Amino acid sequence: MRLKYFIGFILWAIVSASPVWAQESQTPLTLEESIKIAMERSLTVHSAVIGIEGSEFVRKEAITNFLPQWTGQYNYTKWSYPFFIGNFTPSAVGENQFRRGVYSFDTTVSQPLFTGGLNLATYRSAKLGVDLSKESLETVKRDLVLQVRVGYFTILRAEKFLAVAEQQVKNFEAQLAVTQAFFDVGIVPKNDVLLAEVNLANAKQQLVKAANDLAAAKASFNILLWREVDTPFEVVDILVHKAFPLSFEQSLEEAFRLRPEVKSAQFNIDQAKENVKIARAGFFPTISLTGNYSRSSDHWLTENGIQSENWSLQGLATFTLWNWGNTAFKVGESKVKVKQAEDSKNQLINSITLEVKNDYLNMQVAEKNVSTAEKSIEQAEENLRMNEERYKYQVATQTDVVNAVTLLAQARVNYYGALSDFNVAKAQLERAMGRMYP
Repeated sequence: MRLKYFIGFILWAIVSASPVWAQESQTPLTLEESIKIAMERSLTVHSAVIGIEGSEFVRKEAITNFLPQWTGQYNYTKWSYPFFIGNFTPSAVGENQFRRGVYSFDTTVSQPLFTGGLNLATYRSAKLGVDLSKESLETVKRDLVLQVRVGYFTILRAEKFLAVAEQQVKNFEAQLAVTQAFFDVGIVPKNDVLLAEVNLANAKQQLVKAANDLAAAKASFNILLWREVDTPFEVVDILVHKAFPLSFEQSLEEAFRLRPEVKSAQFNIDQAKENVKIARAGFFPTISLTGNYSRSSDHWLTENGIQSENWSLQGLATFTLWNWGNTAFKVGESKVKVKQAEDSKNQLINSITLEVKNDYLNMQVAEKNVSTAEKSIEQAEENLRMNEERYKYQVATQTDVVNAVTLLAQARVNYYGALSDFNVAKAQLERAMGRMYP
């Protein structure tokens, strides 16, 4: 009996909690949540993150060039005839034996002391590579944020257009009802009823198209967030006009200061300069200290029957006396790449200036269109109200009402289009300035 009560309690808890789960699953998706999901699931971001790890490995590899290297060698030699190994003295001949095979072990420790700046420049170049990878990640993140913001506003735009299409259908349905009533009492001809039906049918077609546009926008957004293409969701309406507080000059100054591309361009220049030092190291000698130990035996472990054993310590300086100008050519090539990196940065500065200017102008145009379209909605609504009243008293024609409905719908479309364009242009401007969101 207790088991039945327990099972019943569990079922009751599941049924009671299911509306809560459904409510949570239908919670509107915010822009901040959308950006977070995209960041967590984007393969482009993941690739940039592991790119930093790869650059770190290169940097750590460069550190090992400063450290001593320890190598070992083990070999076995088989001779075609017995070979005497050892110190050849009359007293030792009897003690030593002729062998046809011998085992040898050799180990060497080498420490570089001076490489003409090669190792240091290589490390600095690798460290700059890490910085480049980090700035590349920041660039990828900002590009992804812009894509999410544009996709989000595209959905809001499509929802507003759908609402306008639904309202237009309602207006034409009301107009058809009034026209049918007038026809029933003989006030208007049958042609007016047919015209009202045609207008309603056209409005319904536009409604279907608006619904499809919204579904396509949501599908694209799901793909951007790496979700199933048909995942249902709603978004929070943030399609508002909020004036941008900065001037063009302030926006441009911020872009030069925050854009990761500018930082990457400077890192490229610095890295190219380090490569010049790497090439120039060929003009200098390399100095190293080497220690060696070796022994040979007729036993494979080289522990018993040792025939020879010695160690050595060597200081080595290596000079390149002549290589047909190979080092000089490498230095010249590296200097050319420095100039190219500097030219690329200057071109980037010009490109950013133009990008910020265009985005700023586009935002200003959209902002002006928002205020203009907002006023036209009020005028179109009043125009529709007056024409509907006049039509009821047969002072205006049905064509006047149709034109008023169409003008109102177009005014609303213009307003929401301008509002969406403003928010998209603002997002593009903030991306051009190097900002993240929020």
